[in-house]
Formats: sequence, structure tokens, C-alpha cells
Amino acid sequence: MNRNNNQTISQYSWHKGTLNITQEQSFMLSVLVVNAGNYAYNLILGRLLGPERYADAALLITLLLVLSFVAMTLQLTVAKFRAESTETQVRQIVSYFKQRAVILGSVIGGVLVMMSWWMADLLNVSSPSMFQVFGLCVPLYFVMSVHRGVHQGGSQFVKLSWSYQLEMWTKLVTTLILLTLLPQAVGFCIALGIVLSVTVGIWPSAGRHSFFKTATLPSQLEQTILRFAVFTCCYELSQILINNSDILLVKHYFDAEQAGLYSALAMIGRVVYFLAWMFVMLLLPKVIRLEKSGEDSRPLLMKYVSYTALMSGAIVGVSYLIPEVVILSLFGSAYLEIADLLWLYALATSAFAIANIYVYYALSLSRYIPIFITVTLGVVQVALVVMYHESLYQVVLQQVLAMGALLLIQVLYYRYAYTNQSR
Repeated sequence: MNRNNNQTISQYSWHKGTLNITQEQSFMLSVLVVNAGNYAYNLILGRLLGPERYADAALLITLLLVLSFVAMTLQLTVAKFRAESTETQVRQIVSYFKQRAVILGSVIGGVLVMMSWWMADLLNVSSPSMFQVFGLCVPLYFVMSVHRGVHQGGSQFVKLSWSYQLEMWTKLVTTLILLTLLPQAVGFCIALGIVLSVTVGIWPSAGRHSFFKTATLPSQLEQTILRFAVFTCCYELSQILINNSDILLVKHYFDAEQAGLYSALAMIGRVVYFLAWMFVMLLLPKVIRLEKSGEDSRPLLMKYVSYTALMSGAIVGVSYLIPEVVILSLFGSAYLEIADLLWLYALATSAFAIANIYVYYALSLSRYIPIFITVTLGVVQVALVVMYHESLYQVVLQQVLAMGALLLIQVLYYRYAYTNQSR
């Protein structure tokens, strides 16, 4: 797709009869399918394995999410500067980040392999092989994220959609096949399924950018990019703390059955966060384009906040009114013990999802104070769970308190920085 097409992407539509679907709308529909597929993946594993064995599967899935703070840093940094830069600069930026993605991924993957026996003992896992296999996919995962950043920043939402679709379907199908063939090697099968899905998800390619030719950037551009990447990395790390530390802590403090129950609770309660993610993907390039043209981007923020709030309210309401129906439909009767906690967990996740929209808006404008707010509250949440974990109810309650405070502070900061002061 050439640059002129990218500049007019908001007017692009696919005509079939009377139906007009823009690339942005098709991407949102694709995200819904991907989220549904990822949900089906977890639900099938939960039903197939039961709470105790599902805990190991959820641990590996969580580990992938933990590493996503690096992957999303790469993706968002490439996306931002893809949207702002010339085509020549884009080629340099992509090659620059691909090389670093391979190096960093190889280091992290190697560390995972070397520490696999220690991690297996720390997290009560029977075999270290799942960590060893998982380490193989880390460099590929980071390269895939660079590709996705190119597509996102260039508003190439069809290619971006294909990447997510290929990854999701490969993971779902291959994992189920592997578990059928090797039903006792749960961790190994999950890890191998992830490796295969990431390998396929690298396509469609973001173009030919050499891994071997040294990629250099002008000093000033490199400093600007690295500054943005550092702040973005801090924010993505805070999201990992908020979104996944609870599962790791519960896995550490509770027995396998309770950890499996909690993993199922987290998977159901986080649906609003996954739905809000599609607005985050659309927000960054659109805000940059509006700001470059001198237009006010705040109405766009409010639109996405409103959409997320409506979805959140609906999900919390359903979780409060008919939690048993939700649990039985998704995971089955073995997980009914968590029914009373479902709406509280959904409430905490909803607050985080809405706060997340505000932070990504600020990040699009290269404003970083909301990142420090999120990091602080992420640390507070971890500290609260470490101090108060006598029951799963206590663990969830600490998250409600921390995420409620996060949302309140982000809204107050927005009103101070963008409403009461000149932009």
C-alpha cells in the first residue's frame, strides 16, 4: 500500500452491495473475532484440563503477557514514528528495531532457558520443559511486534488484522491437536502452540528490512525515539504489574486448585480490557494525524472513553446479576466457587481499561506524567496483594481499591492538563 493510500485511509471502504466497511471498522470486527478466539482458547483449556492442570496453562499464557511489555513497547514506538516519519526514515527505523528485537529476544529467551529449573520450582510446575520451549519464541515474538507497529502506524489495518488472526487461529488449532496427541504434557503443548502461532503471526510481512546491514539513525531522531521507548516501556511494564502480577502471586500463595479457579476468574473478568484494546490500537495514529493537522483530538478521546465505559457497565452488570450463568456457560460447574467474585474483578478491570485510554492518549502526544501515575498505582496494587491475601476475595478487593484510585487520578489529571489549561 503506497503512502497516498495511507493518507486517505479513513476514506477507504469496501463495497459489497450497499455495505461500506472502512479498514478501521474491519479491524474492529477482526479484533472481536480474535478476542473471541483467544477466549475460546482459554475456555476450552479450562474445561479440558480442570482447575489444577489449567493453572499451569494459565501460567504460561501469563508469561507471554508479561513479555508483552517489551513487545508492545516495540510496536507502539514503531507505530508512532511510522506515522510521523518519511518513507526513508521508516525503512531505517524498522531495520533499527528489527535488529534490536532479535538481539533482545535472544537474550531474554536464553535467560528463560537457563532459569527454567529454578522457575519450575518457584512456581510449583512439574517440568521445566515448558519454559525451555517458550524461550524459543521470544525473538520471533518481538520481530512480529515490530511488523505490527509498521502496520498500525501506517493505518494498514487489514495487514494488522491478518497478523492477529493468523496468530490466534494457529495457537488455537495447534494447541488442541498437540494436547490430543500428548495429553499428559500440558505445559509443553501450550508452549509449542505459542511458538508455532508467533511464527505464523509474523506474516503478513512488513517489508524487507535487513537484519544484517547495520541500521543507523540520525542522533537527534534516535534520542527522541529512545526517550519515547523508555517511557512506553515503563508504562507497558506497569500494565503487566497490574494485569498479571495477581495471577503470579496467587499461584505462589495459594494451592493449585485455588490458583486455577483464580485464573478462570481473571480470564472472564478481563473481557472488557481486551475489548478496549481495539480502541487503543486505533487511537495512537488517529491522534497523531489530528494533532499534525492542527485539529482538536480530545473529542476522539471522549468517544473511545464512552465506548469503553458502556461496555464496562454492561459486563459488570451481567457479572453481578447472573454470575453463575456466566461461570457455567464458560468454564463449567467446577468453577462455581468464584461466582461471587466475578463482578468485583470485572469492576477492577473496567476501571483499569478506562484509565488505560487516558494514558495512551497522553502517550500519543508524548506526555508522560500519566505513566508515572500508573506505575505508582501498579506498585501499590502489588504491595496490597502481598500484604492482604488471606482469601481470593481479599486479593480481588485490593485490585478494586487500587484501580478505582488509578481511574480517579487519571481523570483528574486529564481535566487539569487538557481542560483547564490551554493545549
